[in-house]
Amino acid sequence: MKTLGNFLWFVFGGFLLWLEWAAAGLLLCISIIGIPAGIQCFKIAGLCAFPFKKEIQREPIGFGNTFFNILWIIVFGWEIALTALGCGILWCITVVGIPFGKQFFKLAAMSLFPFGTKAVRN
Repeated sequence: MKTLGNFLWFVFGGFLLWLEWAAAGLLLCISIIGIPAGIQCFKIAGLCAFPFKKEIQREPIGFGNTFFNILWIIVFGWEIALTALGCGILWCITVVGIPFGKQFFKLAAMSLFPFGTKAVRN
């Protein structure tokens, strides 16, 4: 089921999400100041490509992660998280879309606080 879910996800929108996050990561990595945020974009892009059977793990909270998460939320994190949350709610309206809605909720959580998190296979 994991392979089928990842394939359907990638074909029906996952590729575009991956492409957008990867392009944002490349643009942010052009400047030295944007490199930390660009790395987080690449991390989220990896989750966008194949989200099934992956979970988000939080690392110990430190000053750097907290500072950068606050900065991320202020600049553009909350808009991205709200969009993913809205897409997740729309997918969950139908029974067939619930697995895809869960993946959008996962993306919303990682989009809101990307510093100090990582996606791992379970």
